[in-house]
Amino acid sequence: MTHILAIDQGTTSSRAILYDAKMQRVASAQREFTQHYPDSGWVEHDPEDLWQTVITTCHEVMETTGIAAADIAAIGITNQRETTIVWDRTTGKPIHNAIVWQDRRTADTCRILRDAGHEKMVNDRTGLLIDPYFSGTKLKWILDHVAGARARAEKGELLFGTVDSYLIWHLTGGAVHATDATNAARTMLYDIRKGRWSSTICDLLGIPMQMLPEVKDCAADFGRTRPDLFGAAIPVAGVAGDQQAATLGQACFAPGMIKATYGTGCFALLNTGATPITSQNRLLTTIAYQLNGKPTYALEGSIFVAGAVVQWLRDGLKIIDEARQTQPLAESADPAQQVVLVPAFTGLGAPYWNAECRGAIFGLTRSSGPAELAKAALESVGYQTRDLLEAMHEDWVGKGDDRVLRVDGGMSASDWTMQFLSDIIDAPVDRPQELESTALGAAWLAGMHVGLYPDQEEFAKGWALDRQFLPVMAKDQRAEKYAAWKRAIKATMSF
Repeated sequence: MTHILAIDQGTTSSRAILYDAKMQRVASAQREFTQHYPDSGWVEHDPEDLWQTVITTCHEVMETTGIAAADIAAIGITNQRETTIVWDRTTGKPIHNAIVWQDRRTADTCRILRDAGHEKMVNDRTGLLIDPYFSGTKLKWILDHVAGARARAEKGELLFGTVDSYLIWHLTGGAVHATDATNAARTMLYDIRKGRWSSTICDLLGIPMQMLPEVKDCAADFGRTRPDLFGAAIPVAGVAGDQQAATLGQACFAPGMIKATYGTGCFALLNTGATPITSQNRLLTTIAYQLNGKPTYALEGSIFVAGAVVQWLRDGLKIIDEARQTQPLAESADPAQQVVLVPAFTGLGAPYWNAECRGAIFGLTRSSGPAELAKAALESVGYQTRDLLEAMHEDWVGKGDDRVLRVDGGMSASDWTMQFLSDIIDAPVDRPQELESTALGAAWLAGMHVGLYPDQEEFAKGWALDRQFLPVMAKDQRAEKYAAWKRAIKATMSF
């Protein structure tokens, strides 16, 4: 058994990646699936699409390489977090589409909870703010709006899970209903300090606790796959939410280290060690990873729209055919134009947490065109990252971070975007040789648990730099551009 199979179930696609005994990528397969937008600010997935694309891509990489189940030591899973699924305990059939992390339908519910004074209690227990982003109010919505769901849940007929739990249940033929601590920490139902589901919050939201999965370490025994899926049973031995898996893949094991992953959204995590830090800047306190029963905590800032702004240029405005066209467009933009795009398509995440505002463009002229919009779209990612990092540094002041930002994810492949990021945050940006840190983190967890891969210290030594971007923008220009962004944010929220 010389290989690890990583399942990376994301917001717009599912991927399977095979790694060899030296943690080198052997092969990968990817399948996109349909996004459903039933109403303004609503985003759903068909859970069957998630399951089928996962199984299809796993079969593809095995068939392409000739690697059989007998050659695979374990499976690691990483997944889009917060996305909420409820399914029948007996049949595995979902009772509603998955409500995706981007979905804002529970904004009114969250406002009522905040107005009733519950946010401090929720923040103290979960490290999170009361926001539609998290799973708790999504689960409440399903129980309230699907006929008979709450009664069935109270009878023990229904199960809840984030995507990892749904996949584990199906992979094991319903034998295991479990999640890991990092995914549990994103539900707004889990007490990250006590390491257990919060009965207080479940009672507040009317959620029967028998629906909830067992919470395990990130590297643990999550059961074995049904033999008929791959030809033989394979242990599932590693699970982490996508941003935490990327933190592991980037080897951010020391307190003070920061990584930012650029996928559909952007998520920056700062390792704070064994102590949870309560943010004074509306960042989230979360679990970075949990090994051997011991959680390591992080401060997290979440940007809802990063790579998704490029998808909007392609699918919404139709000014590009593929993502890589944004860089030459941005390079050709008129430098005299100061177009600012605030991509608040589903509200703003950290540090603003405004679920109601929507996207806006400022500074348009008659000569503004695709190039200027592409440049503004890419720059918006840098501006939003700076918002997060400034808040993080205020919360972590004096504790010794070196301000180097490690980046990964598809958007980090853009040299133009990474150079602008370094310029606007005025700090080095390190891009690793392995951009797919999320899948690597999941693979490492599984491989370490079954003894194929090394421990943290040895794994960290293998992190390799592809390129470091250093700031070259003039101080005055940096200040001017960021001030324009802050004005645009204020105007967007006012509107």
